[in-house]
Amino acid sequence: MSEEQNTKKRTPVRKPRARAAAKSPAVPARNTAPQKLKLLITIVNREKAEFYTDLLQTFSVNLQFSISARGTATSELLQLMGLEENGKKVIFSLIREDRAPAALRLLGEKFATVRNGKGIAYTVPLSGMIGVALYRFLCDNRKAMKEE
Repeated sequence: MSEEQNTKKRTPVRKPRARAAAKSPAVPARNTAPQKLKLLITIVNREKAEFYTDLLQTFSVNLQFSISARGTATSELLQLMGLEENGKKVIFSLIREDRAPAALRLLGEKFATVRNGKGIAYTVPLSGMIGVALYRFLCDNRKAMKEE
């Protein structure tokens, strides 16, 4: 080979490969953006805990648990204010982010109108979760659970 032929030697051009997993418009999209979850923490009087737990069920909350707690007021202060006890329940609920504002609004209304039903409610965002099936259960995503 001459020197000219060595310098003009070309490398083969590769054609781009077609993606094997190309989506067709007829196939429904299963990988939609996930709904974010929040931990809703509600602190209420013990005798009203079941009422608020049932109320939160209307927002498709699939996981709730409650623990007993005690308020911070001393017995002298409770007697001075005419209160008997300071027993509380803390309700932890996992709720979808898009349903949380409505739940907080309803809880605020109930705190103001239900007799002896005062309380505190706030949310904490969750940053991650392990397990697709668990996530779908907590998001109340029944359609995706039935497909599998």
